[in-house]
Amino acid sequence: MDKKNKYTFSWFWRWFLNNQVVTALLIVLLVLCNIFLFTKVAYLFTPFLQFIGIVSLPVIMAGILYYLMNPVVDYFEKKGVKRIYSIIGLFIFVTGLIVWGIVVIIPKIQEQSISFVNNLPSYMSVAEKTVTDFLSSSMFSQVQEQLEQSWEKIFTWFTQIIQNFSKSSLKNLGNLFGAIASVVVAIITTPFILFYLLRDGEKLVPFAVQVLPTKWRKPTLKILKEMNDQVSSYIRGQLTVAFLVALIFIVGFSIIRLDYAVTLGIMAGFLNLIPYLGSFLAMVPAVFLGIVGGPVLLVKVLVVFVVEQTLEGRFISPLILGSQLNIHPITILFVLLTSGQLFGLTGVILGIPVYAAVKVLLQAVFTWYTKISGLYDEENQSETKQEISE
Repeated sequence: MDKKNKYTFSWFWRWFLNNQVVTALLIVLLVLCNIFLFTKVAYLFTPFLQFIGIVSLPVIMAGILYYLMNPVVDYFEKKGVKRIYSIIGLFIFVTGLIVWGIVVIIPKIQEQSISFVNNLPSYMSVAEKTVTDFLSSSMFSQVQEQLEQSWEKIFTWFTQIIQNFSKSSLKNLGNLFGAIASVVVAIITTPFILFYLLRDGEKLVPFAVQVLPTKWRKPTLKILKEMNDQVSSYIRGQLTVAFLVALIFIVGFSIIRLDYAVTLGIMAGFLNLIPYLGSFLAMVPAVFLGIVGGPVLLVKVLVVFVVEQTLEGRFISPLILGSQLNIHPITILFVLLTSGQLFGLTGVILGIPVYAAVKVLLQAVFTWYTKISGLYDEENQSETKQEISE
């Protein structure tokens, strides 16, 4: 090979490896090849996946409670209280809260839910008449026919959803009992897992990394610590925000005397665990009841929603969550859509913290690759630019 061809080949090879797009594509290709190979031998992992499906719910529940309760246990431990005593005291306190919720909150939610279901047909009739009368006003005269057709389609679609939900509930009654059994087992086993996590959780990661080579232990501990910080900050912050949102809605709906204020507020708190979309989804039944109650009540419901969004967006979320995850809102929406499609409600709730943890891992892997490859050094980049210019 002559000098010119050798130089051209060397320049192309160095440009090829020094290109971040090419490197990313190669990594994606390797990942896809591994996934393809996994699909061919997936049956070998069926027992393991079944085991994961059984233990995942109690482990996830225990993990969430661990992130909430561990700071309290650490605080009392620093004050000189033995860790085991702090854990037992916290368990007693949480058990008291659960008993209080069962005695006070659950009956209230049950009463309001039964009342809403019983009154739903009349609510639907009133809402349809109200919207029809509104669309029949003179200001909609030019597009009145189109609006009435659209409203009829929306009303029919909503009615079909309720009917299909009732039919599917009856058909999937066996699955429902299976899900209830899984939840009962999770509730029974979660306290035991949580107890050992609170007692020995800090020893778990150092013990696990002992199987790794010595050179890998320190960077692995660093990566796991960053992942733990991301996940714990998100879970604690998101649950705190959800609790405050539920409280704001309960107080606001109670002030305007909206029916089912407690149930709607608690539902809004749970839905707020879905970033950006939860509060808007929670307002759908509230706006529906506002339409049923008349224009004045509807305006009051919208005012409560605006006040809640202002408090949450300007004060609560920035103070509690801040910018800890450093994830763009568009990325969050894509993660929610993908995880929701793949894993349902569980994916929607856990998609963001899992993405944050994976992001930390990928950043660490890429940083390691840049160091060992030497392809992203400034000297190498300047030399490549000089060769390209020549």
